[in-house]
Amino acid sequence: MQGQGKIHGMNMLLVLTNLPDRATAEALAAVLVEDRLAACVNILQPCRSVYRWQGAVEQADEVPLLIKTSEACYAALENAIRVRHPYETPEIIALPVLLGLPEYLAWVITETRTETLAEHGPSP
Repeated sequence: MQGQGKIHGMNMLLVLTNLPDRATAEALAAVLVEDRLAACVNILQPCRSVYRWQGAVEQADEVPLLIKTSEACYAALENAIRVRHPYETPEIIALPVLLGLPEYLAWVITETRTETLAEHGPSP
């Protein structure tokens, strides 16, 4: 099928996370792209989250991130988010990309190649 999220044996993922403020979101996005763990990170407008945490209903303003990456980079991406995220248990959800513009999907895979990551190494 044309436009599938799989390019040359590699799958694209869309990873979601939320940060408590714009500065933290921008800092994380920059590291993920610089370290080639993400080809692109969209920093969305703040939203209001309502959730249950430790038995109580809570509310917080958060800044959502949409992170475009490859399945091959997911473990390193998850680790980078966990290390830099201020929440005790951050939301990190990876969704498979089933369809998309083939050229865009290929670009994401190229920009997050694991051999490129090995050459540059992650940021501290």
